[in-house]
Amino acid sequence: MNIVERTAGAARSPRILVGRRPSTPLYANHTRNRSSPYVRIGIDLGGTKIEALALDDAGAELARRRVATPRDYAASLDALVRLVADIEREADDTGPVGIGIPGAIVPSTGAVKNANSTWLIGRPLARDLEARLGRPVRVMNDANCFALSEACDGAGAGADVVFGVILGTGVGGGVVVRGRCLVGPNLVAGEWGHVALPWPDASELPGPPCYCGRRGCIETYLSGPGMARDHREATGETRDTFDIVRRARDGDAGALATLARYHDRLARGLAMVIDILDPDVIVLGGGMSNLPGLADAVRERLPRHVFSDTVTTRVVPNAHGDSSGVRGAAWLWPASP
Repeated sequence: MNIVERTAGAARSPRILVGRRPSTPLYANHTRNRSSPYVRIGIDLGGTKIEALALDDAGAELARRRVATPRDYAASLDALVRLVADIEREADDTGPVGIGIPGAIVPSTGAVKNANSTWLIGRPLARDLEARLGRPVRVMNDANCFALSEACDGAGAGADVVFGVILGTGVGGGVVVRGRCLVGPNLVAGEWGHVALPWPDASELPGPPCYCGRRGCIETYLSGPGMARDHREATGETRDTFDIVRRARDGDAGALATLARYHDRLARGLAMVIDILDPDVIVLGGGMSNLPGLADAVRERLPRHVFSDTVTTRVVPNAHGDSSGVRGAAWLWPASP
């Protein structure tokens, strides 16, 4: 299996801040078994699969289902409704629904934007699904869902400020402050992948072109394709990340140098995040977070770049792996009704 996983990056009020219990019920027009634990349903709406699960009030998994993603909006809505029904049947309970998507919601219209699942773009997903399910639905960027999952009961549990990092075929992130997602008016909080690589040397300028139209974005260096490109330019060899890691383990000088550059660039990027956000914990996620010794290598290099005599921010692997996104979607609702 390639070490790079295919992973990434509120409905009517996109600046959702999650975690506090509201004074009014969060969902209505459906019943639940009051003798059972409180249930919340999370859905990860990806480009190739839709995964759903139900969590109880302690975060324990009660049910899980996965189906292929239809490449059509109406069919996707139908699939979501069926998944919710199947999950609730298996969990023997009903609950509010949270959805993680690889995109964002336009504040003024509730329409999806910037989604690689193009059939969602321009569609009022939350509103349409609320009408079909008869209850409120919360929608959040999938990187924010990852960060929320790890902040609630994962590697960042108990920390005030958590920065969740996605290192995969793209680079993204999410910010959670005291159990609440920070979204912002422009819906770009945590999008460190489209900031220019900080403290570049002459060989890194002007930087590789990025799909966003700029050059030298962090994503062009720290994504899986970015590492492969860097290795090819340095050695003339076309290799995927799995092969680069394997050759580094065998002592190949070119592969070892590629990993060293990756570690240094990741440390520089995260040092910039620390200088701006100063999180308690940085949780590494996505396929590239599986690089051997990555967290240790970053921790070792951070003091060279952070504007502080000491660096107490913890850099840690994620706790929930591939499940963080769908768990975070469920955690968009508080732990009890």
